[in-house]
Amino acid sequence: MAEITAAMVRDLREKTGAGMMDCKKALVETGGDMEAAIDWLRKKGLSAAAKKSGRVAAEGLIAVASAPRSAAMVEVNAETDFVARNEQFQAFCAAVAEVALSVGDDIEAIKAARYPGSMDLVEGGSAYRTVGEQLTHLIATIGENMSIRRAKRLHVEQGTVATYVHSAVKPGMGKIGVLVALEGASEAAVMETLGRQIGMHVAAARPEALDISAVEPAALEREKAVLTEQAKASGKPEAVIQKMVEGRIRKYYEEVVLLEQVWVHDGESRVKAVVEKAGVKLAGFARFQLGEGIERAQSDFAAEVAAAAGQG
Repeated sequence: MAEITAAMVRDLREKTGAGMMDCKKALVETGGDMEAAIDWLRKKGLSAAAKKSGRVAAEGLIAVASAPRSAAMVEVNAETDFVARNEQFQAFCAAVAEVALSVGDDIEAIKAARYPGSMDLVEGGSAYRTVGEQLTHLIATIGENMSIRRAKRLHVEQGTVATYVHSAVKPGMGKIGVLVALEGASEAAVMETLGRQIGMHVAAARPEALDISAVEPAALEREKAVLTEQAKASGKPEAVIQKMVEGRIRKYYEEVVLLEQVWVHDGESRVKAVVEKAGVKLAGFARFQLGEGIERAQSDFAAEVAAAAGQG
């Protein structure tokens, strides 16, 4: 059986909010499988967590850039929030977003692209730095490690790709960024306004899929398995259990599917009804939250977790 370490117990606790001893037991029962341990805790009613929401542990900025019918968003990480307030770092983030707007999502392609406005003198002429070279230069200049973590570009043939940055530290930069692709023939200003409203909704509601068909099959099956176990605990007949599960799956869709969510701006309408009324199609979205999925070591639980992991 896999060794159950203090770090594993800590990680499971942070993901689920369950007690340490329950976390250790879940890991023992599932042979150290983190995903199975999360489900084990949920089935026992020991975890209220419905999904893994990675702790925000990295610093830096989310930056967005726009062009007609397109927009791009990047996450650039640094070690401290102090660097995120540095004007050189902010200028780099803005430039990387502009490059992503031109070359697309691929990080290696972005790093290989010319860095806007940068030029090094070489023998016989001059040459432009690449984004990757500029990143290396910035690391050497500021003295802190940095990385371009991810990027996303959305494009529509007719319509607009709106952007929204929550709590922006300056225009187009902040801790949470959203892209919203709307297709249609409505006036640009109208679509931009709606797109920004949807962006605010996405920032707050954290949808995982655009529509029901886009929900990951594996995630859906996991949810059904957990809900079925919970329903069986009621002791009701099989037919009733099935109806209970169906109802809870509908509720699950309302939580994770953008078009099925309740519109945060009025608390009543569904997002799909708002979009239909506007006469446009919501073609896609992307949401970046700074540092999500990157966990910072937490020393305040270390001794407690180590003691729990060492108990038989």
